[in-house]
Amino acid sequence: MTRNMLAALLLVASASAIAQTGVATRQVGTARLENIPAIPADVQEAVQRYQNYREAHFQDWLPDGSMLITTRFGATAQVHHVAAPGEARTQLTYFQEPVADAKSVPGTSRFVLSRDTGGDEWFQLYSRGLLGQAVQLTEPGTRNQSPVFNKDGRLIAWSRAVRGSPDYAIMLGNPSDPNSRRVAWQGTGSVAPADISADGRQILVTRGISNRETQLLLVDAASGQARELTWSLAEPARYEEPRFSRDGRTVTAITNAGSDVRRLVQIDLASGRRTPISPELKWDVETYETSEDGRLLAYAVNEEGFSRLFLHDRASGRTTPIAGLPRGVLTGVGFSPDRRRLAIGLSTATSAGDVWDYELGTAKLTRWTRSELGELDPAQLAEPELIRFKSFDDLSVPAFVYRPKGARPGTRTPVIIDIHGGPEAQTRPGWNSGAQYFANTLGATVILPNVRGSDGYGTRYLNLDNAALRENSVRDIGALLDWIARQPDLDPARVAVYGQSYGGYMSLASMIHFSDRLVGGVERYGISDFATFLNNTEAYRRNNRRAEYGDERDPAMRAVFARISPLASVGRIKKPMLVMQGANDPRVPQSESDQVVAGIRARGVPVGYVVFSDEGHGFLKKHNNDLRREVETVFLKQLFQKK
Repeated sequence: MTRNMLAALLLVASASAIAQTGVATRQVGTARLENIPAIPADVQEAVQRYQNYREAHFQDWLPDGSMLITTRFGATAQVHHVAAPGEARTQLTYFQEPVADAKSVPGTSRFVLSRDTGGDEWFQLYSRGLLGQAVQLTEPGTRNQSPVFNKDGRLIAWSRAVRGSPDYAIMLGNPSDPNSRRVAWQGTGSVAPADISADGRQILVTRGISNRETQLLLVDAASGQARELTWSLAEPARYEEPRFSRDGRTVTAITNAGSDVRRLVQIDLASGRRTPISPELKWDVETYETSEDGRLLAYAVNEEGFSRLFLHDRASGRTTPIAGLPRGVLTGVGFSPDRRRLAIGLSTATSAGDVWDYELGTAKLTRWTRSELGELDPAQLAEPELIRFKSFDDLSVPAFVYRPKGARPGTRTPVIIDIHGGPEAQTRPGWNSGAQYFANTLGATVILPNVRGSDGYGTRYLNLDNAALRENSVRDIGALLDWIARQPDLDPARVAVYGQSYGGYMSLASMIHFSDRLVGGVERYGISDFATFLNNTEAYRRNNRRAEYGDERDPAMRAVFARISPLASVGRIKKPMLVMQGANDPRVPQSESDQVVAGIRARGVPVGYVVFSDEGHGFLKKHNNDLRREVETVFLKQLFQKK
């Protein structure tokens, strides 16, 4: 059979399938595309200009003062070794799947890395050195995360979940011997090791009740006996990054206990008495690191989305801001083994992400990596503007606005409202290739709101969308549409809504409530029905999500879900939509997208659908992410065409 004959037969088969189903389906790589037009060459070229950037993320120091970073030179992010500032990035891992993170084994040149398969989030841990092959430490078919080491690197602890169970176990082993692994303690719920005491006898364990509440326990490494730290149960609060002091009598942690914002505190293990380390602030402490001798602390404050980094000397009590860094968002931090330098990973609105070190004695900043932006000129990229708008109840809601450079005076641009996931996440002004691309290629103004329920603005703000209050965050989008209508440079007749994960739910809900004010919407792996989502999400995270969204087993909450779930009101969506999904998504399974696509199509509304067979909750392989952006471009261009 000739190629022309085969092509003709395929066209006939495709036409027959469309006639029977009303859906034009084609395959591109690992993606199934339904009702998606052909991608023009100029769109493919434009996408590549914005997708060929690289970013370097600090992972850890090695004992000789060199660094491990992750960056992408092919389709996925892999571990690289950087021997000194400005030296070449030497690739160490070559997996087809992206590496999630890497941690150095103390006192050795080896490290432990984490990766999954096809985005399924059933992570496996591997140990390897600068040479040789990686050795798998964990059992196939299990989910493994949160590795921590004791001080001499001979003991590793991590958490392990098995399929169908909501409970994690705390595992122990020697990082150089996979056969040494054992269950130290079988926990209940989402438990994970946070630290191992200096003498190796105790494991500090967190139990995540929700993204708003953490409990702390001590597990005896030898006997497996667990003891709850009752003071951590006294009030619902978050305890993040808890770590032992050298004498094991106190822990340092980030917590919002007794405060609306998260502070860095020292806590007496016996009494629970908290001694603040960071001063009283209006903003959250987002992360911290401690030097090996415990004397120095580096902590970052999330100030209206931007990171500010401070150095605290425990002996003197003195706190010093670290100056000279670009204004952006911290991506990593860590003291060198010799306690002379602090590694700092940072991304900004116009740089994808690089690594510096801060010399503690001289306060000198040295740049280690210079990641490429491809063909992009940083001077032509948009700097996001922070704005605030009033919602229906006078709540002040923040948002970052990316305006296209070169827009003609007196013209009104189309608008993309891009809503983050979580819901307890936060849009921050770091590198955002999508916002830059849409602003400068489509000529659209991109607005990224942090609606109520977002992190970074205190506990009260975080809780404003809980359970039955869920749709109040959707009403924030209505208030943003009002704000857009008052702006002389924005076109209220050409506004699209866009979101992923929980932001996908927000996109669907906005299309239901404001369909007459929107030209269409894009949603990726969004929740379409809270009851089916909670029933089908992986068992190891179900109770955590119930604590945020509400428990579908409660008749009163189930009635709320029946009222607010997009699937229940899908008939109110009147404008075109684009839906995208990873087939291996353990968080928001494909069934959530399948059912909402079917519901929209049943009412005759145009909907495009893309499913990637080798992705999960997010598209992490470059070729898939490229195709995703191409499809979005074609869809949004059609929406924004003036009638």
